[in-house]
Amino acid sequence: MNKILLVLLAIATPFSLLAEEQTHNDPAKVMLMGVFHFANPQADKVKTKQINVMTAENQAYLTSLTKRLSEFKPTVVLLEYNKKYQQQTQQEYAQYLKGQFDLKSNEIYQLGFRVAKQAGLSEVHLYDEQEVHWQAKPLFEYMAKHDSETEKAFNTFIAKLTQDMEQNQLTKSLKELLLMSNSPEWDNLNKSLYFRTNHVGAGNGFEGADAAASWWHRNFRMYANIQHYAQPGERVLVIGGQGHTSIFRDFLNLDSQREAVDVIQYIK
Repeated sequence: MNKILLVLLAIATPFSLLAEEQTHNDPAKVMLMGVFHFANPQADKVKTKQINVMTAENQAYLTSLTKRLSEFKPTVVLLEYNKKYQQQTQQEYAQYLKGQFDLKSNEIYQLGFRVAKQAGLSEVHLYDEQEVHWQAKPLFEYMAKHDSETEKAFNTFIAKLTQDMEQNQLTKSLKELLLMSNSPEWDNLNKSLYFRTNHVGAGNGFEGADAAASWWHRNFRMYANIQHYAQPGERVLVIGGQGHTSIFRDFLNLDSQREAVDVIQYIK
């Protein structure tokens, strides 16, 4: 009997080692979840009134949603928050695991903390980069002085977009809003904003192109942080504002060392 067990172990061990090696060599699977900011700091160009995620109905939905998201089995949860707050955020998460922290309305808590806990993770990680921002001031100053036509058209576009987004926030469910935030249509609409002014100052100061490049610059840095965690064998959930995830999706599609997982199947 002992000889049989030894033979079985001898056969099984190479296969288990092979399976483990294959897991570690598999490309990281990255799932991007775009959101509107639940606790809106009004820091974006488009500022809107919005849905209250703390109502009983929305809390029930978030409970079921985060349970489904945890079925992705993330090994890493990345949150759009300044990395300088990593220690503070980790302390809050540790308190949450002990039942000593009440979740605030921000998506890093409502989504990130909940999913990480249900996935059995001891840590959450931050990936935002604040040293590079959208360098829009020179652009708007140039338009005010030299290109009133583009300025007027851009302001009209922003006003209409703000109106549409507020209407959505007031009439659609949280589920519908999150589906929109992860749709190709809204991804493209968000990115198209920067192309409406990209030509401003062409051939001279390139104020429009430099402003657009600064926004992509920030997102390239943020994506570099995502790549740092998305190593072979990892399953990474990235939660961030839709203005970022719309661009990350383009990066991820071009990133041959990582595989994209569609979040829509978990939101539905």
